[in-house]
Amino acid sequence: MIISQVMQLITGIFEGLLGIPLFGGAYIMGSGYTPLFVMLILHIITLFLASRDGRWIAGSVLGIVTSILGFIPFVGMVLHWITCIVLIISVFQPKRY
Repeated sequence: MIISQVMQLITGIFEGLLGIPLFGGAYIMGSGYTPLFVMLILHIITLFLASRDGRWIAGSVLGIVTSILGFIPFVGMVLHWITCIVLIISVFQPKRY
């Protein structure tokens, strides 16, 4: 695996953890929404790496949107789920070119 795939897998797992009902929301709110900011930075880094390596970037772009809108109850939870799935699928996709 190349580093962009590892980052996609890591951010996908983190998104899945943040999407766990009650736990994810309590963790995010209890931490002063800092996990959303950290995930935003990780998604930007992953986007850069995936783009550089010719990997799929949809998961990272969706992750950036999720990090921005993740503070909205229920909407954030569903966005975390969707982002998790897209990122994990992206790991196993072939290069774009």
